[in-house]
Amino acid sequence: MTETNNLLLYVSDPEASGRFYAGLLGRVPVEVSPTFVLLVLPSGLALGLWKTTGVEPAPTASGGGSELGFKVAGAADVDAAYAAWLARGARIALPPTDLDFGRSFVALDPDGHRLRVYALADAA
Repeated sequence: MTETNNLLLYVSDPEASGRFYAGLLGRVPVEVSPTFVLLVLPSGLALGLWKTTGVEPAPTASGGGSELGFKVAGAADVDAAYAAWLARGARIALPPTDLDFGRSFVALDPDGHRLRVYALADAA
């Protein structure tokens, strides 16, 4: 089996979603077109934003049915990311909260995809 090297989200406006993710994650898209935007994350994972109406076969789900997780070093990093994302206009579904696994918040992208920033409970 090959390594996972990309993740695709189906979006209504790839260019607007590309601007959202570029600002939120501090990454410059490596590919931009009216139907597709690609950003490469520091881990090497590529995040593709594909216009819903151009996908074959057509997707059957919309945003909000799954999450992208962004693990940070500690609880203070969760709070710092929350403040930074909020300042960039991210919609927040869950403010920083201590859960059974650690501290976390959830933001939503323009299509309602959930973005969870978290630190495990044993992280300082």
